[in-house]
Amino acid sequence: MSDIKDEKVKEIIREKAAEFLERESSNSALITVTNVELMDAGKRALVSFTVFPADKENGALDFAKRKRSEFREVLKRETKLFRLPFVDFRIDLGEKNRQKIDMLSQM
Repeated sequence: MSDIKDEKVKEIIREKAAEFLERESSNSALITVTNVELMDAGKRALVSFTVFPADKENGALDFAKRKRSEFREVLKRETKLFRLPFVDFRIDLGEKNRQKIDMLSQM
């Protein structure tokens, strides 16, 4: 895929993932989608997110992984993506590290 098309697809998936997780979650934690990576020529998408409070991360990740197939159905129903990627979720460790660095630099 071209870079422009990749960016559009990533943005569509990011927006839909944020809406889906907000709508389907129990609201016991704040889930923020931070990034989407496309792999294998757009056949796979990896959605990264952060969770607040941090002690709810494991539960949120388990929830997101359980809901993968439902999210794929949302993409099929609500978007015009030609090729629907297999979607997986992960905690955004890069964002957590950035927050730690910010906190340490303010000391």
